[in-house]
Amino acid sequence: MSNQRVTEEFKSEAIKQVVERGYGVREVCKRLGISTKSLYLWLRLAGKNKSKIGQVSDNELRQEIARLKSDLKRVEEERDILKKAAAYFAKASR
Repeated sequence: MSNQRVTEEFKSEAIKQVVERGYGVREVCKRLGISTKSLYLWLRLAGKNKSKIGQVSDNELRQEIARLKSDLKRVEEERDILKKAAAYFAKASR
C-alpha cells in the first residue's frame, strides 16, 4: 500500500488482529498488504492513546458511576411500582 491512505477502521482492525486475536505482525502485514513499519507505528500510537485515556478518565469514571447509581435507583423504584401494580391487577382479576 505504498503512499495510500488507509482508514482509521482499517488501522484498528489490523491492530485488533495482532493484539486481540494473537496473529503475528508479519502475518497480518502480508495478508493486508501493508508494511511492518506501518503496523508497528500504528501499534505504538494505539498504546499511547490508551495510556492517555486512562489518565484522563478518573474524574469521568466517578461521574459515570454516580450517574449509573442514580439511574439504578430510579429503575428499581419503577420496578417496585410495576410489581405492586401487577399484584393489584392480579387480585382485581380474580
